[in-house]
Amino acid sequence: MKALEKLLNGLDYQRVIGNIDVSVSDIHFNSNNVVPLSMFVANSGEHHDGHDFISDAISAGAVVIVCERIPKKTIEGVTYVKVINSAFALGILSCNFFKHPSKQIKLIGVTGTNGKTSIVYHLYSLFRALGLRVGLISTIEQKINDQSYPTTHTTPNTLEINKLLTLMVKEGCEFCFMEVSSHGILQHRIAGLSFDLAVFTNLTRDHLDYHNSFSHYLNTKKSFFDTLNRNSKSIINGDDKYGSLMLADTKSIKIFYSIKKPGHYQAKIIEDSIGGLTLEIEGEQITTPLIGLFNAYNLLAVYAVAKELGQNTSAVLKILTNIQLVPGRFNTVKSKDGVMGIIDYAHTPDALKKIILSISSFCKIHKNLITVIGCGGDRDVGKRSIMGKIAVDYSSVAIFTSDNPRSENPQHILNDMCLELSNEQKNNVKQIVNREDAIRFAVDISSKDSVILIAGKGHEKFQEINGEKIPFDDLTVLQNFLKK
Repeated sequence: MKALEKLLNGLDYQRVIGNIDVSVSDIHFNSNNVVPLSMFVANSGEHHDGHDFISDAISAGAVVIVCERIPKKTIEGVTYVKVINSAFALGILSCNFFKHPSKQIKLIGVTGTNGKTSIVYHLYSLFRALGLRVGLISTIEQKINDQSYPTTHTTPNTLEINKLLTLMVKEGCEFCFMEVSSHGILQHRIAGLSFDLAVFTNLTRDHLDYHNSFSHYLNTKKSFFDTLNRNSKSIINGDDKYGSLMLADTKSIKIFYSIKKPGHYQAKIIEDSIGGLTLEIEGEQITTPLIGLFNAYNLLAVYAVAKELGQNTSAVLKILTNIQLVPGRFNTVKSKDGVMGIIDYAHTPDALKKIILSISSFCKIHKNLITVIGCGGDRDVGKRSIMGKIAVDYSSVAIFTSDNPRSENPQHILNDMCLELSNEQKNNVKQIVNREDAIRFAVDISSKDSVILIAGKGHEKFQEINGEKIPFDDLTVLQNFLKK
């Protein structure tokens, strides 16, 4: 049981009705999970307003209600705490309830449009290889040392984060590497957390269905750095045009990594080929199995974080030479007759273009690249035509297919992808709604020197169609067809 008075520490609440001298057994924001003697936080979500379920929470045994609007009729024996923002309050309350685990571990947050997953995954792998106890919170999975847990969001809710961090501390973890999404920032899922390091990768168009404008998306990312204190460090991609803007109002120590400009940490690309990347970092050369300029930036960010966390230069560089591929990020498979398949999560215009340009270092893309691409339903409609045009302009054959159509008609999404194409280009695009059929077609038309890029879903093991998650794995499907 936790005393309400202690849970409210640091929370700027407006009003309390009822007895503040009460203790609670747990905190919930879903009324279905409420247990006797717990606290219910009435959070206004995307689809439901928690204020509509206050009476249900009380019936289930909640003794404290945290809300933005106190009900007209209050119940005797229940304490009501009015706050300006319930989601933000939930973050503060969660941190207090779990006794601030983020202050008992070095927490590193990585944000940006592209590269978040790769960087946190590489950092986790690197620090485990260094013999350290580490936690991971990512799009792909959550890990505590070598124990893996499933994930549903890039950035989990604040209760789940604090529970995970508490477990990490209990298991002796010294570090936690965590993806920080714009949704997570805006929905206050990281409220109250204490970050030692914050990394910014890059900023390009994404999630405009949610943010409505690029400036709102940018300012959401920036707000993460605005909240850092003087003891924190911001590690920024100095080559990204929005990098300096991220730091305009931060109190944190500013550190830059770059390939093109001067910075605290710099790298030079010696070679980029199908065999991998050869980089020069601080005067030493390393060769890794990773490919492409985007991976050079990811590795440099990983190196910068490792150095700022006090790791040995030689040990870090040695491990980076054998760094493992991230699931669903530029994963390759090859047929017996030489056809190469590439699975990648690229689902933004910038990511798609960067992947294709990386492929161009070992493939004549206008002659041999076959791109299979779709766009998500119920998401940013504006990027569909941009991605469709990139696929057509930079491939020999573009096949438009379903991604996660969700509640939308898949054919309508494919039509949107064709909006910026000329009539001649539209005639050359192959539209195949069924994703498995699209991959089969790509394999059927391939020849010895072909490269097949399956973009958009990467590590995902399902398709979201009309509220259902249908099992589907790009890599498995492609492997099966290439074998035949």
